[in-house]
Amino acid sequence: MTYSGVVKVGGAADVHELTDLMISKVAVGPMDNNAYLLRCRATGEQLLIDAANDADTLLTLIGDDGITAVVTTHRHGDHWQALAEVVAATGARTYAGAYDVEGIPVATDVPVADGDTVRVGRVELTARHLVGHTPGSIALVYDDPHGHPHVFTGDCLFPGGVGNTWKDPEAFASLIHDVETKLFAALPDESWIYPGHGKDTTLGDERPHLAEWRERGW
Repeated sequence: MTYSGVVKVGGAADVHELTDLMISKVAVGPMDNNAYLLRCRATGEQLLIDAANDADTLLTLIGDDGITAVVTTHRHGDHWQALAEVVAATGARTYAGAYDVEGIPVATDVPVADGDTVRVGRVELTARHLVGHTPGSIALVYDDPHGHPHVFTGDCLFPGGVGNTWKDPEAFASLIHDVETKLFAALPDESWIYPGHGKDTTLGDERPHLAEWRERGW
């Protein structure tokens, strides 16, 4: 099956099969949050990005092999509603951006800074600290040695724009700067973007609109 990245709450997961990594995307909760299960194909080790809601759905997706870690992309409540239950059921270590730890009511085992590496089996993900949607939002970049990068952006980058900064010019300037310098300037157009809500995109599809986003201020 060809991966589309289109999922709906209550529906099946969509699976993106890469050479070294399997990425399963599922939608959960009343705010249509995306959660991503990453599985190292060499070791079978698994990691979850955003235990957003509906622990039963997430634990079914995880299955009997369990997970070693849960990464929370940022502090907003719709991204950690199922975190306590998933951690209790799996014993997974918790990761989150260092500047968002205080806003997440489940203890963070590993505070993450810009450039830190998060591992799942033999696969390495690099954290990028993106300031503006929240103080400590992080994206995770998998630079696939067999293809193009894959980037899990939380609520910092979507098809059509950066994340919500609530008409705060300073927050918007910070977020657009970080997204431009740490993602668009650093990665190729083929880079696949997996956002915290909705459909996927690529940097190439969004790059032509950066000036437009700056002009409109959101």
